[in-house]
Amino acid sequence: MRGGQPFCAGAGAHDLLRMAQRGRILAWAGESQYYVEPKRLAHLDYLDARKEPGKTRERTVYALTEKGLAALRGWAETPVHFTPVKSELLLRLLIADLVGEAATRRGIGALREDIADLLDRLEQSEASAQTLPHRRKYLLLVSAFLRRLLDLRLELVDEVERELAPKARKRSGTKS
Repeated sequence: MRGGQPFCAGAGAHDLLRMAQRGRILAWAGESQYYVEPKRLAHLDYLDARKEPGKTRERTVYALTEKGLAALRGWAETPVHFTPVKSELLLRLLIADLVGEAATRRGIGALREDIADLLDRLEQSEASAQTLPHRRKYLLLVSAFLRRLLDLRLELVDEVERELAPKARKRSGTKS
């Protein structure tokens, strides 16, 4: 225990990858990074690496060291800065004049299905958070923020569909 909270028992690189893929919305690192980065951090003594039996072969399990925890605590004290937005949705809008509104509208409209999947995953994450009382408050704060972020994207999809909808043509030969 550290500071009244359970200290991380450890996880294998594949476990880290599965956790990121399960949540998906925060999986921004390339798949190989989940294998490379723990090794690098262990080499720097931020993580402890130990061998444990796996399902088919031995696996390496990583756990935070005192040095790693001290580094996290130091980083937590630094000011947070706005992270640049990485958004394919916004890029699609920025090229609409080059590729056409119909293609842009169709491509962006397809995002609804993706967002539905992410909302399902958030529900699962919220259920999992209930099993981690020492982290529940923080996990639910993140989940609430991510829900609002997804809602904002759905609002933009609605707006794009309205704004880029084909305009009704006036029929020729009719009198007004």
